[in-house]
Amino acid sequence: MATWHEFEKKMNDVMPPQELDIIDTLAKLHSERIRRGISQRELAKKIGMSQPQLAKIELLDSVPSFATLNRYASGLGLKLKILVTS
Repeated sequence: MATWHEFEKKMNDVMPPQELDIIDTLAKLHSERIRRGISQRELAKKIGMSQPQLAKIELLDSVPSFATLNRYASGLGLKLKILVTS
C-alpha cells in the first residue's frame, strides 16, 4: 500500500500543484470535521450550503475554490491563511 507522500508524488505528474494544495487543505478540514464529531448536515447548515453540496465537495466531485474552503474552515471556527514560499 502506498503512503500519502508516494501517492502525492505520482499525482504531481498528472495534476497541477495548485489543485493538490486545494485537495490537501480539504483533506485536513474534512478530518477536523470528523474529529470534532460534526456531521455534514450540521456543517452545511452552519455555512449556508446543502448537505449534498458539501458531500460533493468532500468527495471531490468538484474542486472547491479558496472562498469555499474558507467557508468550510469558518464553519469549524478556523481560518485559512495563504503562505507564499519560494
